[in-house]
Amino acid sequence: MRKWFEKLWEELNKIAVFRSLRFRISILILIVGALCCIGMRVGILRNYFSRAVEVRTSDVQSQMQILANHLISYDYLMDSSSDVVNAEIEQVANLYNGRIMVVNTNYSILKDTYNIATGKYMISEEVMLAFRGATLSHYDAENNYIEIVVPITATTGEKNSTVGVILASVSTTPIVQNEEILSRNSFIFMFILILLVVAVAFFIPRIMLRPFNRLSDAISEVKSGFTDETIAVNDYVETEHIADSFNQVMERIKIMEESRQEFVSNVSHELKTPLTSVKVLADSLNNQEDVPVEVYRDFMSDICEEIDRENSIINDLLSLVKMDKKSTNLNITSVDVNALIESVFKRLSPLAQRNQVEMVFESIRQVSAELDEVKFTLALTNLIENGIKYNQRDGVVKVTLDADYQFFTVTVTDTGIGIAQEDQKSIFERFYRVDKSHSREIGGTGLGLAITRSAILLHRGSIVVNSEIGKGTTFTVKVPINYAQNKNAAETQNT
Repeated sequence: MRKWFEKLWEELNKIAVFRSLRFRISILILIVGALCCIGMRVGILRNYFSRAVEVRTSDVQSQMQILANHLISYDYLMDSSSDVVNAEIEQVANLYNGRIMVVNTNYSILKDTYNIATGKYMISEEVMLAFRGATLSHYDAENNYIEIVVPITATTGEKNSTVGVILASVSTTPIVQNEEILSRNSFIFMFILILLVVAVAFFIPRIMLRPFNRLSDAISEVKSGFTDETIAVNDYVETEHIADSFNQVMERIKIMEESRQEFVSNVSHELKTPLTSVKVLADSLNNQEDVPVEVYRDFMSDICEEIDRENSIINDLLSLVKMDKKSTNLNITSVDVNALIESVFKRLSPLAQRNQVEMVFESIRQVSAELDEVKFTLALTNLIENGIKYNQRDGVVKVTLDADYQFFTVTVTDTGIGIAQEDQKSIFERFYRVDKSHSREIGGTGLGLAITRSAILLHRGSIVVNSEIGKGTTFTVKVPINYAQNKNAAETQNT
């Protein structure tokens, strides 16, 4: 049954109208309204009938009790020939469209308004219980009548004794007829209410969804490019949240567009600078005659440096573009992080010796993690290389490796020139340089930290910088040890 409902729901969702929120609200109002109308009608009818039977039973019981007192007063159980009492019994029976029988202590029927059982005996459980002082009533829904048994009690001295029993059968036909009339009237009333519910189901969703329509129109205006103003639809909390989220997205898009334009401008500038230098050097050679070989060699050496710098920028850009792709596939393997850092040290040791910088590796514990070895090596290389290049002579670059049960941490600390507080939030941006002249002197492209940050984010890690001018810089990298488990946890949380 459950699979059948799921299949039905899938088929209904294929219909465009069924997926409409307005349609679903209308259907919900119709169903709830119809159920309420039907429930009200059924409740009214049932409550009326049960209450009417209860009232009629109470009235008949009261009347039978009065009749029982009259029977005692006229000593009817000893002499049933009293015309007054017989007339009263007949009148009460006709009044309630029923039958009344009077039974004495011998279980003999003294009076039967139907004149069928007079002189016969009535021995039943109800009669016997009535002789014990019980007043009984029973509604027979199948035959539409109420049975009532009332004891006739006489008082002798201080004692009460039951000297007879009155049995009454009262028809409920008038109640049934009234119920039928009420049923017809309630049906008409229910039909009118359902028409009102249909009208409400048609108009209310239109009124309720007007803020959403205004929100959709405002978004369409922005999409079409007619406006770039923020959207404000504060009719509902939901529309306010949607508008705020859309405004945040638009703000982020604006920032990304500005960043893209700035990136294009920076790329153009960075690529143009080496080309301009090459052009100037080449023109200088072309405009001179009988240039000595030594001058040619100096100029060609400068041209080769500019070409190498151009090539370095292009390679860094390609690396950054590859890492920026959301679909970047990581070649995750189990990597010995200690050995990886030692290999980076070995590769950068000539640069450290040339800059007279000491490199120190402190491993607090052995760490093995799931990484893309190539990309993570590139990130660490950039950090340690920057620590060497921007260090002071006879400075130190210290790398510390530690781990807990979930993450491993690599800190790269140098004793270099440091980074100003206002620059620290921007150093991971593309082509951002704290000191452009000094960066160009040492051959920086301004993309190293951007590449580093992208590589660490691909591993679902984080990087934090802490620096002080003249005292050095510390980069702290925190990466999950188990990449697959961390990825699944993040996806589950997002879901």
